[in-house]
Amino acid sequence: MSTLVVTDTTCLIALDRVGELMLLPRLFSVSAPPAVAAEFGRTPEWLRVCDVPDAAHVRHLRRVLDLGEAEAIVLALSLPGANLLVDEARGRAVAQSLGLRVVGTAGVLLEAKRQGLLGAVRPVLDALREHHAFRLSTPLYDWIIREAGEG
Repeated sequence: MSTLVVTDTTCLIALDRVGELMLLPRLFSVSAPPAVAAEFGRTPEWLRVCDVPDAAHVRHLRRVLDLGEAEAIVLALSLPGANLLVDEARGRAVAQSLGLRVVGTAGVLLEAKRQGLLGAVRPVLDALREHHAFRLSTPLYDWIIREAGEG
């Protein structure tokens, strides 16, 4: 059975922009809250949109996060064993402080490479950074490239 992830919008947009969105359903069982589906603008057939069970917790998280991140975190907390797919530093920090396992877009690309679904990580990361304003620190970029066996 594939790993369950709840995704925020950033990864959907980033992978879509570089033509690699279909990596997600090949790697994971993917869920998202309504705000993320709305922000993305469409709902692929493999994306399971789930209502968020705790509106009060979402309101509390909205003090420091955007709606999509807040809903994604609360949804992930409600689904046993779910990981959270989020890139923004604040969202990652909040999710980790609540005990969630977090992965980002670069981690998705690395896992795709490890599973033979992506030939090379570097060109995709480079396209994201150069053409789509995807922020990734140089140390993390270098680590991902080394882990992918490309550096």
